[in-house]
Amino acid sequence: MTFTIATWNINSVRLRADLVARLLRDEAPDILCLQECKSPVDKIPASIFAVLGYKSMIARGQKGYNGVAILSKLPMEDLGDQDFAGLGHARHVAGRLENGVVIHNFYVPAGGDVPDRDLNEKFGQKLDYLVGMRDWFRAERPERAILVGDLNIAPREDDVWNHKQLLKVVSHTPVEVDQLAETQEAGGWVDVTRADIPEGPLYSWWSYRAPDWDAADKGRRLDHVWATPDIAAAAHSSRVLRAARGWEKPSDHAPVFASFDL
Repeated sequence: MTFTIATWNINSVRLRADLVARLLRDEAPDILCLQECKSPVDKIPASIFAVLGYKSMIARGQKGYNGVAILSKLPMEDLGDQDFAGLGHARHVAGRLENGVVIHNFYVPAGGDVPDRDLNEKFGQKLDYLVGMRDWFRAERPERAILVGDLNIAPREDDVWNHKQLLKVVSHTPVEVDQLAETQEAGGWVDVTRADIPEGPLYSWWSYRAPDWDAADKGRRLDHVWATPDIAAAAHSSRVLRAARGWEKPSDHAPVFASFDL
């Protein structure tokens, strides 16, 4: 069984339903995981996606912020969600395919602007959320699983446009990078994207603040595809659809893809 999975922080699924539909028509991933849906589940325009063949949807939502959804051409069982750090946010949902593979869709807190938990509650929440993920993976070691989502951390030096300038900027600070590494190690997760594309700058997010995001290219790789070691070698064809960042009224994130032969 070969399938392709994509992850995309859509920054409002209702506002950008036409962009989601365009991606589904043009790229046709078997599974699309969305983050920052900013919608209650019953308000997600699922019928638009079902017409395009994505009849399975597993989602958790909130009015106006957060929210995660898995759209799938393949039948999928809802495996529930986790509320790490007790935030009460819709930031995780999991589903299982008929072949037993589990898909985790995460939206890790962004962490605010100040990288100091004593001065910025949101930064502390981000670190606590990652600790919760780490502890869960340690307690229940995942198998035959894929983790995707907006993890809001660019871990490698070549995952950001300027490593030295961003060392004190939330998403690339050493404390975040170290905590993400602990979380990854706890589950034995393999960074599929970087296994496929091991060298060179690679970004999935460009700020709205840049007058010309493409020319400036001050990006960060915040969106990730991981897999457990038992299936990681089956992954291939990783890519970032950079062009989607240039679509009309786009999200500030671009979709990230990977395919699996399982």
